[in-house]
Amino acid sequence: MERQNARVLAIMPHPDDVEILCAGTLLRLREAGCEVHVVTMTAGDKGSATLGRHEIAAIRREEARRGAESIGAASYHCLEFADLEIVFDNAARHKVAALMREVAPFLVFTTPPHDYMFDHEITSHLVRDACFNAGCKNYETDSTAAPINGVPYLYYSDAIEGHDIFGQPSRVTCIVDISTQIERKAAALCCHDSQRSWLQRQHGMDNYIESMKLWNARRGAQIGVAYAEAFCQHLGHPHPQDDVLARLLNASSFRHGQAAHL
Repeated sequence: MERQNARVLAIMPHPDDVEILCAGTLLRLREAGCEVHVVTMTAGDKGSATLGRHEIAAIRREEARRGAESIGAASYHCLEFADLEIVFDNAARHKVAALMREVAPFLVFTTPPHDYMFDHEITSHLVRDACFNAGCKNYETDSTAAPINGVPYLYYSDAIEGHDIFGQPSRVTCIVDISTQIERKAAALCCHDSQRSWLQRQHGMDNYIESMKLWNARRGAQIGVAYAEAFCQHLGHPHPQDDVLARLLNASSFRHGQAAHL
C-alpha cells in the first residue's frame, strides 16, 4: 500500500493504554510529520473501587483527553463501549469500521491478539477487522465518510508484561527507540491521576510510572538504548509488507520469523 496521508490512529481498549504501550512511538511519529489520532474503546467505567460507573468514566474520559493532548494528538475520541464488556459482534464491528473511515489512517496501532484480558484481545480483533472492512464500499456503517483507500499498516503493541496467557514471550518485529521521548511519555501517563493515585494509596509508591519505565528500559536494552517500545506488525494478506516504522523512525526491525525475546 502506498502511503496516502500522514494520519496515524492508535485505538486501545482503555484510558492509559495508549500512554503505557505506544505514546513514545506516537511522539516520534509526530516529530516525523505525522498527524496522530487517539481512540479508546471504553471510558474505563469499571476502573474505581470507590466511585460509581458514570462518575469514574467522566474522570477517566477527561484524563484520556488530556493525555492525548499532551502528546500532541490531533483528536481524542471514546467509542463508549462498556469496560469489561467489549464483544465481537456486528454492532461493534460497524462502530469500529465507522471510526476507521472517519480517520482514514495509513498506520494503525492496537493491542495484540493474545493478551491478559478479553477487552485487549477483542479490541485487537475488532481493529484488525475494521482495517479490512472499512475499505469495502458495500459494508454499511453509520459513518458518512467514504470507504478508506486500501488497507493500512497495522502494528500490535506489547502484551502486558511482554507475554501471552501461557507465558510465551510477545512476538516482536520492530523495536522503536524512545529514549528522548520517555519523560514526555511519563508526563502523558501522569495525566491519568485516578489510576496513579489509586496505586500510590495502595502501594505507597509511584509504581504506575516506574513500572512503565522499567519495561521500556528492558526493551531498550535489547537494542542498546535507554528506553524503547516493541511492536509486532500484522503481515497477513492484504496488509502492507514493508516495515514502515523501520523506514520512518529508523527502528530496529526483526523480520522473517526472527522474534526479539527478552
